[in-house]
Amino acid sequence: MSQHQARTDVQSFIDQIPLSKTQKLIVWLCFLIVAIDGFDTAAVGFIAPALRAEWGLTAGDLAPLFGAGLFGLMAGAVIFGPLADKIGRKPILVGSVILFGVASLVAAYTQDLTSLIIWRFITGLGLGGAMPNAITLTSEYSPSHRRSSLVTLMFCGFTIGSALGGIASAQLLPSIGWEGILLIGGILPLLTVPFLYVLLPESLRFMVLKKHAQEKIDRVVKRIAPHLKQVPQLEPTINETHNVGIKELFSRQYALGTFLIWFTFFMSLLIIYMISSWMPTLLTNEGFNLVNASWLTSIFQIGGTIGAIAIGLFMDKADPAKVLSVAYVLGGIFLVCLGMGIEQANMVLLMLAMFGVGVGISGSQVGVNAFTSSFYPTHCRATGVSWANAAGRSGSVIGSIIGGWLMSLNLSSLEIMSLLAVPAICAAIALFMLKRMKEKQVKAQFASV
Repeated sequence: MSQHQARTDVQSFIDQIPLSKTQKLIVWLCFLIVAIDGFDTAAVGFIAPALRAEWGLTAGDLAPLFGAGLFGLMAGAVIFGPLADKIGRKPILVGSVILFGVASLVAAYTQDLTSLIIWRFITGLGLGGAMPNAITLTSEYSPSHRRSSLVTLMFCGFTIGSALGGIASAQLLPSIGWEGILLIGGILPLLTVPFLYVLLPESLRFMVLKKHAQEKIDRVVKRIAPHLKQVPQLEPTINETHNVGIKELFSRQYALGTFLIWFTFFMSLLIIYMISSWMPTLLTNEGFNLVNASWLTSIFQIGGTIGAIAIGLFMDKADPAKVLSVAYVLGGIFLVCLGMGIEQANMVLLMLAMFGVGVGISGSQVGVNAFTSSFYPTHCRATGVSWANAAGRSGSVIGSIIGGWLMSLNLSSLEIMSLLAVPAICAAIALFMLKRMKEKQVKAQFASV
């Protein structure tokens, strides 16, 4: 075994070493996982019309199919987050990928809607466990000064996967059918499993906190810092405990922050799912054709990807909560502009506004995931990120429902989009309150020293 130097805490060690090939590999493997997640999410929307035609279903019959996936995501996040804080990020991540791969394969061979709904729920369980753990693992291998940009870059896999999922499904559906799309959605994750198993290390912060065997820790240290002649003796970061408990999220130190983060996730995903679920319908009602509607939806995804990268870079240079707060306000303004563009049938304004909404709302949602991963300590990080995602999923369910209700009120596009700007402003206020809360905690810590 290597001779050890003086003791240092894990985060300080990761902050001091240059970003290694292994750390970059972790980011790209996690990127791949969330890209497959995005592919699956987008593909289901495209197979719905084929299912309607083949099985003679109504739009109402399909609602439980979409709902099953969302509820599966919520349940997966709630169950697998605390498990990852108990037994490790890697086994839950690999297990989740296997689960959603196998479930998607089985779903391709279902003969009736009820069976398909059940297997979509199980697919959602796997997806719900995979995404928060990919965020957590990337965060725990990122140096502090680059954490937000690396986590947001990794999470862009989801928007890119969604865009590719939509394009691929539209092109391939006529030749391979809905079963073929689900088979691709199952084969892709299962192909990644051997690579994840061999190449992905367990979180170093988790291993040190849980007092894993020293030789295992040393092996990972040598992988991320091969240039070191001596292996440092690593210890947990201050304020991190061995005990895992969901109650930690609601402890005196984190309770208000947990509520504000959940509120932000809820408001953010409400807007995103309302737009992704109802924007094509809203546009076709106003006389736009489906080709234009699909292009506008892809502009939203492009804006989200570019916005996420830009917001991540800004978050590493300025106060993250302040950056996100400003981005949500801008997103709210662009939502109102989007309503004006639809009413005036102004294609230039529509495209600019849709891009701006992608940057301000979808980009910020990725940023909030990065923010959440740095808000909680190692012993409850996976739980914190997972449960925030679960809280957000309830917003996505409501967003999917509320669009139809707003349309039934015969409101104009401008009125609907202006109402949708309200949750964006609410998210901005919540993050501003979070910023103030953290400032007060820092002052209190200095006062007690």
